[in-house]
Amino acid sequence: MDKFVRFLSSYKASIVLLLIYAIGLAIATFIEKWMGAQAAKMLVYYSPLFLFLQFLLVMNFILILFSRNFIQRKKWAMVVIHFALVVILLGALTTFLFGKEGQVHIREGEKTDRMVMHTSKGVKTEILPFVLELKDFRLIRYPGSQSPSSYESDLLVHVDGEIREEKVFMNNVLDVKGYRFFQASYDQDEMGTILSVNKDVAGRTVTYAGYLMLVAGFILIFFMPDSRFRKLQQRLKEVRKGALVTIFVLTAVYSYSQEMPDGLIDDAVQHNRIPTEHAARFGKLPVQFRGRTMPMNTFSSEILRKVHKEQTFGDLNSDQFLLGILAMPQMWMQVPFIVLSDKEVSRRYNLPEEYVPYYHLFDQQGNYRLLPQLQEIYHKPADKRMFSEKELVKLDERVSILYQLLNHTLFGIYPDPKDPSHTWYAPGDDLSAFSETDSLFIIRSFEQYLEEVRQALGNGDWSKADQALDVIASYQLANDKASLIHPKKLEAEFRYNKMDLFNRVKTGYFICGGLLLVIALMQLLREKRWKSYVAMALTVGIMLLFLCHMFGMGMRWYISGYAPWSNSYETMVYVSWATVLAGFIFGRKSTLTRALATLFGGVILFVAALNWMDPQINTLVPVLKSPWLMFHVAVIVAAYGFFGISFLLGITNLSIMAFTKDSPRLSSRIQELSIINNMSLLVGVVLMTTGTFLGAVWANESWGRYWGWDPKETWALITVVVYSMVTHLHLVKKWNNLWLFNLLSVFAFASVLMTFLGVNYFLSGMHSYGQTDGVSSVFLYIGIAFAVLGILGIISYMKSEKGDRETGRLERKS
Repeated sequence: MDKFVRFLSSYKASIVLLLIYAIGLAIATFIEKWMGAQAAKMLVYYSPLFLFLQFLLVMNFILILFSRNFIQRKKWAMVVIHFALVVILLGALTTFLFGKEGQVHIREGEKTDRMVMHTSKGVKTEILPFVLELKDFRLIRYPGSQSPSSYESDLLVHVDGEIREEKVFMNNVLDVKGYRFFQASYDQDEMGTILSVNKDVAGRTVTYAGYLMLVAGFILIFFMPDSRFRKLQQRLKEVRKGALVTIFVLTAVYSYSQEMPDGLIDDAVQHNRIPTEHAARFGKLPVQFRGRTMPMNTFSSEILRKVHKEQTFGDLNSDQFLLGILAMPQMWMQVPFIVLSDKEVSRRYNLPEEYVPYYHLFDQQGNYRLLPQLQEIYHKPADKRMFSEKELVKLDERVSILYQLLNHTLFGIYPDPKDPSHTWYAPGDDLSAFSETDSLFIIRSFEQYLEEVRQALGNGDWSKADQALDVIASYQLANDKASLIHPKKLEAEFRYNKMDLFNRVKTGYFICGGLLLVIALMQLLREKRWKSYVAMALTVGIMLLFLCHMFGMGMRWYISGYAPWSNSYETMVYVSWATVLAGFIFGRKSTLTRALATLFGGVILFVAALNWMDPQINTLVPVLKSPWLMFHVAVIVAAYGFFGISFLLGITNLSIMAFTKDSPRLSSRIQELSIINNMSLLVGVVLMTTGTFLGAVWANESWGRYWGWDPKETWALITVVVYSMVTHLHLVKKWNNLWLFNLLSVFAFASVLMTFLGVNYFLSGMHSYGQTDGVSSVFLYIGIAFAVLGILGIISYMKSEKGDRETGRLERKS
């Protein structure tokens, strides 16, 4: 027993228990995918063994506090953080033992005092100490869309002899006698509401107190004079006094070439191309699509990406492409521009590879050639479809887009002033809602515009086409009773599209970051003043690019009306920005760190620009309309940037160890970069932990529970645990060496990739807002990259074994 207690009070026990904890959490997420959420909770999350593991962690935290005399030594940051973790776990236990969760279903005009709870023992009903009556339920949709913007319940609460009028909607909670009611769902006929119910006053209070203590502890880390972060800062100054920064690093190569297939743009397309000046006027026309009013340029860009998987069609921009299809459909039906990425589908239907013309998909009788097999495919569950069948479905979606375009039914450009949902109609829609005069105007005005376009292509006079376009725009302004047309925002969005800032910044990051890396390598050979001047000039260039990056994010925020990190594309853009920011923070005196951060920022923007990322600005689902979302995502994704810096610094150090001769100068550089790596990891852990718990608060304020073991939040917790192990590695004597620290700082990044991408691809969960399609090949490349990094780790280990191991020692006293 004494040996066990001594082990339990050791740092080695902390790391071992955290490792077991992380492995258990990871296994549970896959159990949930294979066997369901209830099985994962019974077998892992709420199992006696897992609860015992958490009890051991609590005991470990407490024993370390007293065995290491943290209180007597006034290590207040560590005291507060460890005590906060104990309080958070106690809060979770309180919720598990005493908290209640359930649902209340009410139809309009009906009353109920019953809450239904689903437990491991079956369905249980509890009588509430009050009565709820549903007065009215409303489903509010985005204008011209079926997508819900909000759903609201007007309730009468009969409590203590009084009747209170209350309104419940997403992110607006009703509190009655310790019970909290959240808008969860609704009946299909929109005549009933489903409210989630939570009663957890004690657990919530204890847990929130733990969160506040944790934040206080994190603040102390950066300001207490004897904290590890401050000691690392001091150690970094001492190391820098000994030498200048000279580094050997693996360079990143960026090459991008776009080559269009031969004969894609024939003479007819070139002869009938729309002038860029008129295409720009067409691109500024407001259009309603997916519940959002946007410039036609945004709509045309999305159509081109969906159908052709490119941002341009040869030398035609998206507006020229779209207007060409609308004005000259017979010609464009024969142009191969519909992307087809599966050779098996090409062989089966005798279609051209890569790009298919629209008319090839129909036989001589006008029958849709894909229809028979599609009917079979659509009867299969989505997860049972083969790859070629999924590709055929995607091809059908592209054909459907073209079909709607050719029939003028996809884009809403004519507002109906009498429509309560503020729907805009396309020229080919059912126009019976309009008066006879208006419906005739809509049909004739659009056909007249297209006719003027065709005439202008022949005679070169675009004045009448401009006038016809102005007529449509005037009708829009006159009938926009809901004031959905915001000229300044539409103009800003049009400029945002044309500027293409993120792609330009991406190229700039690669150029400036690459040149700065070359300068860092040259400084390794010999110090020259002109090299410092060039490095300074490149740093100024990177700063300007960084400001452009930030300006682009600001424009997107202004256009959408919400923080620009609500989907995968926006999050990648934000991660890139945070990575470059981290490079500036930790690279003030390190040319290498700035160069690596800039290059990595460019790589992230490059990934964001790939075809499977959707850069479209979309409307938000109701649950995402919360200020907690902005803080949660902003903080947690910023952590990814700091972890990315550590990932690159770890690779750099392993490369130095593997491919250079040992020398005091290089040993000093390894120590310097390892200290920066450690500091970056500490900042990342603080941000990741804070962001994870901010997400818990968001969840609690949105749907009534702050932790539900959803795979996304579970893997966020795993990431916190993994990086906590890496940052505590120096506390165990046998594991306190630079090679192991840098190796683990590299491989720990796999948990970030799993949290950000892997959960959406491999697992299930309710965080669908971040899901992406078509990333299977990306994971293949990630796997290959980590295999190469594993080889690098082996080589560097073998090399370090031959050298002086003492140069790989971290400072024990910290």
